[in-house]
Amino acid sequence: MALQPSLRPLVIAGSAHAPHTLDIFLDYVCPFSAKMALAIDSVLVPLCTDGGKYGGKVKVIFRPQVQPWHASSTLVHEAGLAVARVAPQQFWPFALALFKQQDEYFDIPTSTTTPLEVRSKLTKLAESVIGSSLANEFKDLLELKGSPNGGNAVTDDLKYTIKYSRQNSVHVSPTVLWDGLVANEISSSWGEKEWNDFLTAKVAV
Repeated sequence: MALQPSLRPLVIAGSAHAPHTLDIFLDYVCPFSAKMALAIDSVLVPLCTDGGKYGGKVKVIFRPQVQPWHASSTLVHEAGLAVARVAPQQFWPFALALFKQQDEYFDIPTSTTTPLEVRSKLTKLAESVIGSSLANEFKDLLELKGSPNGGNAVTDDLKYTIKYSRQNSVHVSPTVLWDGLVANEISSSWGEKEWNDFLTAKVAV
């Protein structure tokens, strides 16, 4: 599936040129997405990385899925895209760290904080993953600049991810596409057996 060059770090496993594609739409503040993300890391990433059973055959793309009914969803996804810019190799480790601490960004915990306070907290989390030397660059990308309604430096990337979801009629997280078609059978409860059975049946190269 298509992926603009600035978002290449969203390919979290496998070669960008692999013939098969798993597009996995996840929201950082969705509990089901967190469960799936951990399974992806422990099962899919080893299987699809070079040297894995499906290395060179399947690529796994993390598709940021903003769910606007969660007020902080936009803010956490901006943070993920900012890490993809300043520390591409750390995008997936940051995503995992954010999933593990997602309850801190749920509706009630963030209901009494401002967007600036949420971004400050995300900066501290990012610093723990990408290091202090890149933290200021990360923070700068999230700073609102220009016109009063012009967004920040990752707004265009965020728009791209949202438009991509909408044009493919993806509405909820998690949603998984196999070679461009929704794979409704895939569940957030899947573990090693289910993913292995799925790939055994689907990989044709």
